[in-house]
Amino acid sequence: MTLETGGGGRHVFRLIKGDYHRHGRSVLDAAFVSLEIYRYGRWASQLTNPVARWIANKIYGVLRVFILNVTKVWIPPQVVIGDDFHIIHAEGMLSIHPDVVIGDRCGIMHNVTIGRNMGDGAPVIGDDVFIGVNSTVLGNIRIGDRVRIGANTAVSTNVPSDSTVIGSPARIYPRLALFGQAGSKPAARAQAQKSEGD
Repeated sequence: MTLETGGGGRHVFRLIKGDYHRHGRSVLDAAFVSLEIYRYGRWASQLTNPVARWIANKIYGVLRVFILNVTKVWIPPQVVIGDDFHIIHAEGMLSIHPDVVIGDRCGIMHNVTIGRNMGDGAPVIGDDVFIGVNSTVLGNIRIGDRVRIGANTAVSTNVPSDSTVIGSPARIYPRLALFGQAGSKPAARAQAQKSEGD
């Protein structure tokens, strides 16, 4: 999981280019704009020159008002996000707590909240995770890699890798094992036909 957005101008350009392509290749797309403002805020907070950091953070403060009132997508600069993050729809609200950690290649739909649950600690989300519309992921929990969280799901417990989570309260089902069994049927059938021919 790549956790930092630093690493020089080329790295930043690569991040922005990737964001642009994932979000409809439009600089007016609300998801793209919101993500770039997040990246700017993160960059501003990491400046070592105190004067430059102060000025950059004041500019970010103005942009933050834009986020909250126009795009409704709120990703504080303290959030740690891996590579290839995708806000799939920015047609509703998205709120992420500052302490959240999100892995690589994660996709989030609209009207999602990720944050604390009446206590310390926020979710740590693995790689290749999808979070469906109107879902909440709350508390000091770990969401494993390749997890699919269905629409209208409330998650407040750890979820192992390769799982599907559905419902409120959430129910956890193994994901890849089911697909593996289904996928094995044609192979088993082909093997049986081969045996019959021999």
